[in-house]
Amino acid sequence: MTTNDSPPQLVLQQLIQGYQVTQCIYVAAKLGIADLLQDGPHSSEDLAQATGTHAPSLYRVLRLLTAVDLLTEQEAHSFALTQLGTYLQTGVPGSMRNTALVYGDQVFWQARGALLHSVETGESATQQVFGLTLFDYNVQYPEYAAHFNQMMTDWTANVAPTVAAAYDFSATATLVDVGGGHGQMLASILQAYPTLHGVLFDLPHVVAGAPPLLEAAGIAGRCEVLGGDAFTAVPADHETYLLSRVIHDWDDERAFTILTRCHQAMKPRGKVLLVERVILTGSTPQVLVLESDVNMLVATGGKERTDAEYRALLSVAGFELTQLIPVLTPFYFVHRSDDAGPPRKAFC
Repeated sequence: MTTNDSPPQLVLQQLIQGYQVTQCIYVAAKLGIADLLQDGPHSSEDLAQATGTHAPSLYRVLRLLTAVDLLTEQEAHSFALTQLGTYLQTGVPGSMRNTALVYGDQVFWQARGALLHSVETGESATQQVFGLTLFDYNVQYPEYAAHFNQMMTDWTANVAPTVAAAYDFSATATLVDVGGGHGQMLASILQAYPTLHGVLFDLPHVVAGAPPLLEAAGIAGRCEVLGGDAFTAVPADHETYLLSRVIHDWDDERAFTILTRCHQAMKPRGKVLLVERVILTGSTPQVLVLESDVNMLVATGGKERTDAEYRALLSVAGFELTQLIPVLTPFYFVHRSDDAGPPRKAFC
């Protein structure tokens, strides 16, 4: 790894070749290397036999992963997990295995290879490369979709407790989670507020995977699961709508459509709560936020937005942005209300 006194060309070289590390992490995740090492060190030969791979080649991948602190080589050709590497295990709290499987999959890196198309046109490179939107790709390729949906569930499990703690839902009768995936966010909030009821709303093939999670969380009896398309309509006649990492998926036109559907559906004095990365005016954005911004350009044509951009977008949709509530840097609640009667509110 480079150091602060490394020649600039070496620093740049490492940045240029960063995708090779991504692919090695993907291979390790795909083969389940971290799971095989959870009980202690194993030789690369043993790992190759367990995974049906070529031992000398696997050794070279594992050796590279020691250079980025995911593994240690304790003896010649014998590898063990570092603390960082444990997060590539399956099912551990904070697991990043599904993230590695998504970011290393061909749908991800082939589309990122067409970034220039997005820069030249402002359009999604995913659709250019595969002839499908990301969400249509998930329908046609269920194995990728399974990793994608689990990645979202894993991420949500990390941030959901802070969301439940950051906002007072005690005066809310029913919370509608629009684009809520398998329901991890909604489940965490319902667990924290025993009198609250929920409506989980997402595409039909997505919410089909929700019941086991809701049952395991013990809140299935307080949560209605509905499939549909938020661009057409969302569940009507409720007061509070939650959209977590939904608006950043879309350009302003399509984001406006979703917000408008919420505005049309909600009761007067209703509110929309957005959980999104927000680039605060005058701040220096984190690298991960800027990477996410480019990622959304390629994936769907979406974007990460500044607080001013959220304020403008919500205003056009008939809402007033009334508050930014820190959740987990750089994520915020964007609170917004509508303009029927006293302003409907929106929080980020």
